[in-house]
Amino acid sequence: MFGMGVQEMMLLLLVVLLLFGAKRIPEIAGSFGKGIKEFKKNMNDVQREIQTTDAPRTEALPRGESANVRDESVPAVEPKRLI
Repeated sequence: MFGMGVQEMMLLLLVVLLLFGAKRIPEIAGSFGKGIKEFKKNMNDVQREIQTTDAPRTEALPRGESANVRDESVPAVEPKRLI
């Protein structure tokens, strides 16, 4: 796993045990698991959002028209000048 042997894993476990103590390790592991679960949930929400917002745009365009066509009824906004 990650290019680590059994001896390296045991040494890492020993260091973690010494740093945090036996009582805190399950608590830390639980928090880590909840964080991973929340991250995956948010990633799925973002993917779902992207899929639902992209789908109507591609279907709504008539054949032969590009999505880059600017609506002429909306005036263009000039960028702010820095000098």
